[in-house]
Amino acid sequence: MPSVDRTTTFNASIEDVFAVLKDFRSYPEFVDGVESIEVLEESDTKVRAAYVVNMIKKINYVLDISLDEPNSVTWKLESSDFFKKNDGHWYLKKISDDETEVTYGLDIEFKGLAPKMIVNKLVKTSLPSMMKAFQERSEA
Repeated sequence: MPSVDRTTTFNASIEDVFAVLKDFRSYPEFVDGVESIEVLEESDTKVRAAYVVNMIKKINYVLDISLDEPNSVTWKLESSDFFKKNDGHWYLKKISDDETEVTYGLDIEFKGLAPKMIVNKLVKTSLPSMMKAFQERSEA
């Protein structure tokens, strides 16, 4: 799958947006399809987390995540039962005290042939709804 980039504006401060992005343990509360996240290691600038997501099929993976507060969250795949690659980023740019430009990028590859229905769900449904969930959480 080619990489995907989406940019939008959140009506929230850059600090509020970053706080939501780095609160990995709360993702299952508001991100559709995320069943659980276990933080395996954590520091001010690094997180290692195990994800379980359900996109028609249950998928397990571990990400190595870098935090550059309040400007970015980036990640690289450590291991997975489904992904060959899952690298991505959230880039934040302060527009004003209560507006932030948010860019989400994702570059994934699947082990073997991924069912077309999972790829379509990811690109057409999951990514836009995930961005909306983070926007709503940040603006609340």
